[in-house]
Formats: sequence, C-alpha cells, structure tokens
Amino acid sequence: MGNPIVATNWIYGNAAEDTKDDRGWLLGHFIDPPDDVRHSNDVEVKWGIHPAGDKRPEWTADDQRTTLLLLVQGKFRIDLTDGSKVLAVQGDYALWGPGIDHSWEALSDSVVITVRWPSAS
Repeated sequence: MGNPIVATNWIYGNAAEDTKDDRGWLLGHFIDPPDDVRHSNDVEVKWGIHPAGDKRPEWTADDQRTTLLLLVQGKFRIDLTDGSKVLAVQGDYALWGPGIDHSWEALSDSVVITVRWPSAS
C-alpha cells in the first residue's frame, strides 16, 4: 500500500504495512524526509506487533521522555524501575515519565501502540 501522499500535510496508509522498515515507528524525528508529515520533533508513535515471547531484555537507560503504552490486543508485561504491570484487557495502558527505565515482554501475541514525547534521539 505504501504511503500515498494526498497533500503536503496529510497521508493515509496501514500502520502494520507502513512501519515494517522502521521497527514499527510511524511518527518521529527519525522519519525521512524531514518534510514528510510523519516527521516530528514533538512526538513518536509506534505500532508494535510482538509475537509471544518477544522481549526487550535490556533496560532503557535514563530516558528523559514521557511514554504511553496502550494495549490493542494480547497480553503484554511492562517492567518499570518502580514495578511491573501486565496489560491483559484491550485498552489497558501504562504511562510513565522522564527518568523511569523500562523493558517489556509479550506474554502472548500482542499489538501495542507506544506514544513518546518529545521525539529526541
């Protein structure tokens, strides 16, 4: 399907298809070219498709952004500096602020949306 550009400031597509080459990231400072409407220094959005057992074994280190993790389907555990939470019901979410590190594991086939701000390298 690709990313049909309908006008200079809007496009449409399919998140799963359009993010295959960007590790699931749909919006952020890393989207090229910089004049693409998906390029943003303000926010990052990820469509995460994770098979059961998929995990991030390493922890983030001193991330200074705010993050929202929203469960679309499946069962997904988020491990934070201050504890863990299993997201198991569609719509469950976790939200954490700057300075809280994290890792995660898909406990079943899962789809999650991650929103991070600001978008920074």
